[in-house]
Amino acid sequence: MSILELLRHGDGVSRAVAALLLAMSVASWVVILWKAWLLRGGTRDVLRSIAAFWQSASLQDAEARLQAFDRALMVLPAVRALNRLALPAEGATLGGKVDRTQRLTRILRDALHAALRRLQAGQILLATVGATAPFVGLLGTVWGIYGALVAIAAETGGFTIDKVAGPVGEALIMTAFGLAVAIPAVLAYNVFGRVVGRIEAELEGFAHDLLGMFGEPASREAPLPPARPMPA
Repeated sequence: MSILELLRHGDGVSRAVAALLLAMSVASWVVILWKAWLLRGGTRDVLRSIAAFWQSASLQDAEARLQAFDRALMVLPAVRALNRLALPAEGATLGGKVDRTQRLTRILRDALHAALRRLQAGQILLATVGATAPFVGLLGTVWGIYGALVAIAAETGGFTIDKVAGPVGEALIMTAFGLAVAIPAVLAYNVFGRVVGRIEAELEGFAHDLLGMFGEPASREAPLPPARPMPA
C-alpha cells in the first residue's frame, strides 16, 4: 500500500499528522536551499573580502572592490558604515553628541548584528524540525496501530497474523516519514552551524580591527591613574 492509499484509508488524525510532516519537510528544504545559496562561498568569500579591504587605498575604493567579493553582504555593510561615519555628524542628534569611538562602536555593532541575523536565519526552524519530526511520526504510528487493533478486535472472525501485520506495517510508515523529514534538517543544522560559527568569528575579529584602527587615538591608550602616596 502506498502513502496516498494509506492517507485515503486513514482517519483525520493520520491525515493531520501526514500533512504536518509534509509542511515541516517543505519548510526545512526551503531553508536548506536558501542557506546553501547564502553560504555557498563559506568563509572563503569573507576572508577574500577582508583581504581586499586591507589592500584598498581608501574606504571608497574598498567599498567598490568588496562588491565583487562579498556576494553574501557580510563585510560590505561594515565598510559602508565606516563611510557614513566619515560624513560630518549633526550635533543636534544624540548620535552626534558622543565621540568618534562611541559612534564607531555603535555602527559596527549594528552592522555585525545585521550580518549575524542573516546568518542565523532558519537555524531555529531546522533545529525544531530535526527535534520534533520523529516524535510527530511516532504519534502517527501509535495512532495507526491503535486504530488497527481496534478494527481487528471488532472483527468476529478468528485471529490471524495477516490481520495484524498489514495494518501495523502501514502504521509504521509514519515513523519512517518522520525520520525522513528529521535527518536532512539535523544534518543541515550541524553543517550550517559550523560555517556560521567560522564566519561569525572572522566578522568579530574584523570589527575589532576596524575599531582599533579608526577609533580615537586617545581612547586606545587610557591614561594611567595617578599614583597614590605611600603610607608613612
